[in-house]
Amino acid sequence: MAELNPKMKYFLENLVPAYPDGYTPTLEDIRSRASVSFGEVELVHKVEDRTIQGPESLLPIRIYTPEGDGPFPVLVYFHGGGFVYGDLESHDAVCRAIVNASQQIVVAVDYRLAPENPFPAAVHDCYAAAKWVFENAEELNGDPGKFSVAGDSAGGNLATVVCLLAKEKGGFSISKQVLLYPVTDSFNPEKYDSYRENGSGYFLTLENIGLFSKLYVQNEEYAFHPHAAPMNAEDLSGLPPALIITAEYDPLRDEGELYAEKLKDAGVPVTVRREEGQIHGFFNFFSMMDSKGDIEEVYETIGSFLNEKEVSKS
Repeated sequence: MAELNPKMKYFLENLVPAYPDGYTPTLEDIRSRASVSFGEVELVHKVEDRTIQGPESLLPIRIYTPEGDGPFPVLVYFHGGGFVYGDLESHDAVCRAIVNASQQIVVAVDYRLAPENPFPAAVHDCYAAAKWVFENAEELNGDPGKFSVAGDSAGGNLATVVCLLAKEKGGFSISKQVLLYPVTDSFNPEKYDSYRENGSGYFLTLENIGLFSKLYVQNEEYAFHPHAAPMNAEDLSGLPPALIITAEYDPLRDEGELYAEKLKDAGVPVTVRREEGQIHGFFNFFSMMDSKGDIEEVYETIGSFLNEKEVSKS
C-alpha cells in the first residue's frame, strides 16, 4: 500500500474530533462534526438557490452555472453523509470545483435524511429532482441531451440508483454517472478486505457504517433491495457509462471496485481510478484545508470524463 497522504494524515491527527476511549459517537456528534466550516471556495459565474416540489415536500436545490453562452451539459449532484447528514453547504466547495473542471451546470440536491426519513425517501427525492432538472434543463440554459448524475459516498449510491430507476421507469435519459467512493452494498464487513484493513483509524469506521446503515434502512425487508444496495441489482445492462473513483484507505474501496466490475460484466463502459494514499471523504477534506489544488488532477479526470463525446470500455 502507498503511504497515507501527508495532508490526510494531518487531517486525521488534528481535525477529527477525539472521543474518550470506549465512547461511541452519537448521531448528534456526527452531525455536529459535519458542520465544520470550509475555507475559501472557488468562484463560479452564477449560483442560485431554489426549491422544487418533491414527492412529499419541497426540495432545496442549488444551481451552479459556468461562464459562457450555453446551452451547457448538466450534472445533478447528490451529496454524501451516510444518508444521515450533509446538505447544500457541506458539498458546496466540491460542486464548485466540478463546475470549473467540467464547464457544466451542476445542480446539487438537498434530499431528505434518515433517520427522520428512512429509505426510500432519499431515493424518491433524488429521482424526482433528477427528473425535474432534466425536464427543465432548457430553462436552466442546459442541454438535456447531455445530462449526467454524480455523488459521493451515500450520494454515489443515490446517483447509480437514480440511473437504475431511469432505466426502469423511462421518461428521461442519463448520459453518464460519476461515483466517488460510493456505497454499493449492504453492510458486509466479512465480504471485503477493505473493511478489515481500513475499518478504524481512517475517519469512516465500521461503527459509523453500521450506524448509518441501521438508521437509513430501518425495515429489514429492504436491506438487500437494489435501490438500497445496487450491487444486488439483477441486471445492470443499459446503465450509463461510469467513472468510479475509490480511495486506498477507505472501507468502501472494494465494494466500489467490485460494482465497477459488475457494470463492466453487464457491458457498461467503466473507468475506475483508485486514489492511492487517500481516505474516504478526501474531496471534502482537501477543500476544508484549502488544498483543493492537491487533487486538481482528479477533478480534471472528472471534467474530461463528463466531456468525452464517446466513452470506451476499459
